Amino acid sequence: MSIGPLEIILLIVIIALVFGARKLPELGKGLGQGIKEFKRETRHGEDRAAVTDVPSRQLDPATGAPLHTPAESVTERRG
Repeated sequence: MSIGPLEIILLIVIIALVFGARKLPELGKGLGQGIKEFKRETRHGEDRAAVTDVPSRQLDPATGAPLHTPAESVTERRG
């Protein structure tokens, strides 16, 4: 299932009808800046320390709030 040239042309026509021909350059510029920023963050994001030691907590199924067990110390809840 691939996109052929006819489907691409159809998508461009639909987008032009929805957003208007005058807005297409602005949409393209915003998309290009978003892709550039994403690439920059993924490339330079490796320099940052990865967060891997995050303690897991049980969540209350009804509210989604973390459950506090009596065995937890006060310092664990703060950190």
